[in-house]
Amino acid sequence: MLVSGKIVVVTGGGSGIGRALCEAFHRAGAAKVVVADIDVTRARTVAASVDGAAFKCDVAQEKNVLHVIEETERLFGPIALFCSNAGIGTGFDPLSVNAGGTSDEPFTRSFAVHVMAHVYAARHLVPRFKAREAGYFLNTISAAGLLSQVGSPAYSTTKHAAVGFAENLAISHKADGIKVSILCPQGVDTEMLRSIPKGPQSGDGDLAPEQVAADALKGIEQETFLILPHPQVLGYMRKKTENYDRWIGGMAKIQAKLRDEFGK
Repeated sequence: MLVSGKIVVVTGGGSGIGRALCEAFHRAGAAKVVVADIDVTRARTVAASVDGAAFKCDVAQEKNVLHVIEETERLFGPIALFCSNAGIGTGFDPLSVNAGGTSDEPFTRSFAVHVMAHVYAARHLVPRFKAREAGYFLNTISAAGLLSQVGSPAYSTTKHAAVGFAENLAISHKADGIKVSILCPQGVDTEMLRSIPKGPQSGDGDLAPEQVAADALKGIEQETFLILPHPQVLGYMRKKTENYDRWIGGMAKIQAKLRDEFGK
C-alpha cells in the first residue's frame, strides 16, 4: 500500500518511533496524519510539524481509541492506515528476583497498552475496513515478542501476546482485503529505551527512530507482515526454534550476566 493521499493515524505519535512514523508518512504524501498520544502537548507539536491533527488518547481506554477513529473519519475521511504504536517500558528488573513479580500492576498496564489497544483498534476498524474491502493495520510490537525480554516478564509476555493477536487479525481478515504488518525492532534510541536499565535489547546497536520509520514505510509499501529493522533477528528466531533448550540456556546466561552487573 502506498500512503500517498491516504488518511493515517499513529498512536503514541508524540515521540520516539511514533513521531518518526508521522514524519515519514507526511513526507510520503499522506493526505492527513493524525497524531494520537496520551501527552496531547507533544501530539500537537508533531501534528503542527506535519500539517496534521492531534488527539489526546490513552490507548488503554477503548472509548479513547474509538473517539480517535470516529473523529478522524468525521473530520478527514476514511482511515486507510492505523498505526497502533503506543508502548510503555514497565516492569523492568535486571535481577529478575521473581518472574511473577510482587503485584499485578506491571502486567495489567502492559497488557492494556500492548495488547488491548490493538484489539480495540481492530474491534472498531475491521467493520469499516470490511465494508470498504481495504484497510491496513501497522502494529508496533518489538523483537521481544518474537524472542523474549530478559529483565521484564511483563514486557515480554505482552509483546508475545501482541504478535499472536496480529497473526490472528491477518489470518481472519485476509479474505476481506485487510492488511497487517508488525514492526519488531530491537533497541531504538528513544526516551523509553533510555528510561529502562541497559540490557541485551541494545546488544546489536540502537537504531534511530527515523531508520525504523523508513523500514516501516518500506514494509507497508511491500505489504510485508513481519518488518525487522534489525534483520539479524530473523537468525535469532531460527536458532530459537532449531534448539529451544539451547536458546533458553543462552538467554539464562544473559540473565546471569545482568544479575552480576546490577547486583554489585
